Amino acid sequence: MTQHPVTPDGRYFVVRGRLWRMANPRLPEDQRLTLVKGLMSARRAVRSAKLAGDLDTEGQAHRQVDHFKRALGERGPVWWTDGAADLNRHMARTTPYADWFATLIKRSAGRSPCAHEPDC
Repeated sequence: MTQHPVTPDGRYFVVRGRLWRMANPRLPEDQRLTLVKGLMSARRAVRSAKLAGDLDTEGQAHRQVDHFKRALGERGPVWWTDGAADLNRHMARTTPYADWFATLIKRSAGRSPCAHEPDC
């Protein structure tokens, strides 16, 4: 689903060296698809409101984005149950995933493991 490296436990994907929380894999597929569709619509509403300079509508759209991201499990309480900390938005190299991430970089012969992202 993602073109970005995913941590071995499936909790995060990496963009420019930063961890971003994955959606809850236990969501039923039909529910996940509905939420993703809503998220994409809310993101388009943010863009439209920004272009129109409509701050009220933009704020509402941002709240909708947050609602859908929380429903997907990408924000808010973590969806895993083993007590592990939420490392969302942390740099991979400063987390327990540092060795895994270093191995990705090494396998890429020093290039970014995300070929299209030079700062990954």
